[in-house]
Amino acid sequence: SDTDGQKSSGSRWVGAVLEPALPAKRRREGADDGSATADGGAAPLADLVLPGSLLNPAPGYLRGHGTLENKERTNLSATVFGRVCRVNKLVSVRPLKARYVAEIGDVVVGRITEVGLKRWKVDINAHQNAALMLSAITLPGGVQRRRTTADQLQMRNFFVERDLISAEVQQVFSDGVFALHTRNLRYGKLEHGIFAAVPCALIKRCPSHFHRLSCGVHVILGNNGYVWISPFTSGQDPKNAFLSEEALLAAKPDPSAVSRQTRERVCRVRNCVMALAKEWVSIHPASIMETYEASADYPLHDLLRPDVVAIITRPAQESQQAQFVEQAHHQKRELQRQQLEQSM
Repeated sequence: SDTDGQKSSGSRWVGAVLEPALPAKRRREGADDGSATADGGAAPLADLVLPGSLLNPAPGYLRGHGTLENKERTNLSATVFGRVCRVNKLVSVRPLKARYVAEIGDVVVGRITEVGLKRWKVDINAHQNAALMLSAITLPGGVQRRRTTADQLQMRNFFVERDLISAEVQQVFSDGVFALHTRNLRYGKLEHGIFAAVPCALIKRCPSHFHRLSCGVHVILGNNGYVWISPFTSGQDPKNAFLSEEALLAAKPDPSAVSRQTRERVCRVRNCVMALAKEWVSIHPASIMETYEASADYPLHDLLRPDVVAIITRPAQESQQAQFVEQAHHQKRELQRQQLEQSM
């Protein structure tokens, strides 16, 4: 939870500045954006659907999660509230409020919950804790060698309980357990920043989930809904991804040397992320900066007030609405083209 994140050793210096996060609320979709209705009418693939909404897939479809086929096997209806996803002929509905389901290559932010034999257990907001094997981390100095018994005895020198880390999903097992790795120097222990938890459905998938915002703040948007916000340092620059470990350690900020203005920027970005989550707006660098710029006229302690949240998130909501409308038009044209090809 967000309160747990403020208690972590890496975020105590900003924890007292922030207000407690309120539960995220689903943003009400207007009737003019083509969203699905409760009477089970057809819904475009770009929109939200309610349980019972007809999906009207193309002929030859494949039924995915969150859908139910009728007796005639001619149509699909949604069984959960969420967004329709279509990959080739596979049609599924991804629920908006659900535990994180990992995919190989996802960037996640997690918290160490247990130190075991040759592995750490990591909370990544999934149904089960993920496993970070001792063989899947980078040893001091970046040396490549087999792990020994001495390394097992020093596991607590790497990570201990309640440590926050960034990692990548390496493997998904059939029993639902996820294997992580931190072999890249971009991953590892997270310090000197602040933690925020939002619904994982709001995190927009991007080519990279490590972002340097124009306000001088570094953000890690985990696919699992966990967000890490910290002051930007030279060691976090992608251009310096191949620096030695000593150089990266030297580039880490000293908490006592971080200026008040930098801390306030970090806190403002965090509150903007939580405001977007309250209004159920997609979270990505563009929406964060739109909300950040709109919040410039308000003090930090007022950013999470309901009336202020509605004002500062309005630019991001308008941008998201325009994207939804454009996507709905594109899907409509695509369906019309497919119907025309079938009639010929």
